[in-house]
Amino acid sequence: MYKYFLKRFIDFSIALIVIFLASPVILIVFLLLFIANDGKAFFVQARPGKNGKIFKILKFKTMNDKSDENGLLLPDAERLTKIGSFVRSTSLDELPQLFNVIIGDMSLIGPRPLLVEYLPLYNKIQMKRHDVRPGITGWAQVNGRNSLSWSEKFNLDVEYVNNLTFGLDLKIVLLTIKKVFIREGINSSTSSTMEKFKGN
Repeated sequence: MYKYFLKRFIDFSIALIVIFLASPVILIVFLLLFIANDGKAFFVQARPGKNGKIFKILKFKTMNDKSDENGLLLPDAERLTKIGSFVRSTSLDELPQLFNVIIGDMSLIGPRPLLVEYLPLYNKIQMKRHDVRPGITGWAQVNGRNSLSWSEKFNLDVEYVNNLTFGLDLKIVLLTIKKVFIREGINSSTSSTMEKFKGN
């Protein structure tokens, strides 16, 4: 009942309310990033959703597009702006995904939507992470986020899919609030973002 009907209703209702209440913050962050990133406040990228269906994820852009003498983008850590670092550490960069939730591409809670190029690299068990809508936060995020290895992250994603209940979602919400306040697990041990998944 919850998984197939109530979850989507709760997602839509809460996302709508949060967008309304957070609209001043969303506007301020938009203006600051618009200035810091030369007019580019949003990051838009194709991601696989439920059943592998491709959608466009919307996030605040925390890195600029500076490149080296060969035209290649600089490492993530060098492109992360000061305001972008703050926005990311406070998870404000995730706010625009509330619009993805309204549309129905995402859920408030679920496995994080990763890159499309990873799809052929998953094994059969890991592909189960696409049995539900991807989320803004999830079981892997509250259990380590970018400090986890890929195998640990995928195991937690599949564990969530296999045990999806209202109680688990509520627990993830409460743990997410805690994680945001202590700013834990934002970066991996070797990069400002998670290293790319290269297969099993």
